[in-house]
Amino acid sequence: MSATTRAPRPGEVDGVHYLFLSTEEFNRRLAAGEFLETAVVHGCNRYGTLRGPVEDHLAAGEPVLLEIDLQGARQVRDSMPGARFVFLSPPSWDELERRLVGRGTEGPEERERRLATARVELAAEAEFDHVIVNDVVARATDELVRVIGLTPRPTTSVADGVAAH
Repeated sequence: MSATTRAPRPGEVDGVHYLFLSTEEFNRRLAAGEFLETAVVHGCNRYGTLRGPVEDHLAAGEPVLLEIDLQGARQVRDSMPGARFVFLSPPSWDELERRLVGRGTEGPEERERRLATARVELAAEAEFDHVIVNDVVARATDELVRVIGLTPRPTTSVADGVAAH
């Protein structure tokens, strides 16, 4: 679970969707070395992954999946050279814009900040070990599961009622 200094959006719950921290608490934990990676996202809010839970899962032999931005990925690559990195790419720039506008959670200024960030991140796609185009969620999810070495769970097709992998 990522920690962030941004305010929760409607429906988000602290400790479920994110660990919502004050800037002071985030900085205290950062100074104490508690973060594996941190980033300032879209020029305004801080996000980070706490080191302890990641190390605990890895020590138990459990896979860990981090949903992080380019800044965070670069930090993790430096501190965990054996990690594999997957870039989730939009099917097209137009689709990225459509999805962002369709969410309806950001105003025009925030959308422009996010699109500027996306331009930088898309330019860094070659830094990643795998690229998955997020065109159809179920297909992209299945591909991600295969890439990280897990066994996909059977799904039922509404069209034919048959379980598929």
